[in-house]
Amino acid sequence: MKHNQTNFKNLYNEYKVLVYNVALNYLQNTEDAEEVTQDVFVEVHESLDQFNEKSSLKTWIYRITINKSLNFIKHKASKKRFFVFGRKSNNELEISNLSNFEHPGILLENKEKSTILFGVINELTENQKTAFMLSKIDGLSNPEISDIMQLSISSVESLIFRAKTSLKEKLSNKFEEHRKK
Repeated sequence: MKHNQTNFKNLYNEYKVLVYNVALNYLQNTEDAEEVTQDVFVEVHESLDQFNEKSSLKTWIYRITINKSLNFIKHKASKKRFFVFGRKSNNELEISNLSNFEHPGILLENKEKSTILFGVINELTENQKTAFMLSKIDGLSNPEISDIMQLSISSVESLIFRAKTSLKEKLSNKFEEHRKK
């Protein structure tokens, strides 16, 4: 048991920043990213004994993080739908519009552009968004993304290509609108 605790501590120290950053890219809210990061490590701790080493630990942790992030978004969206019927949000400061997100790593003068970019990224399909973010934001290779998403490399390439095509089209429209203001 003691050995497992040490293992978990090492895992936590090695992957906490990666997990938080992946969650932040999906959720675009620091409090939500912290909550998901906690949830991920609770699951990692509880499932470490069952880890089957078919994939690397990093791949396994990425997969858990992405799934927890996507589930969090779905849960939050369903809570928002019921808000109309008088259910109050638990968090008074909850950001109702994800596209207002300001990424802490982005310089002030780029904030407006990044808000537009993240708003458009959020319009991609779930798989396109995941493949694009793992490739362009996390800098992973297509084989790594293929492992994490459990898809063929050609499927990953296709998702990234479609995401980029969609983003180019949507961004050119957004910046065109933005220039006219």
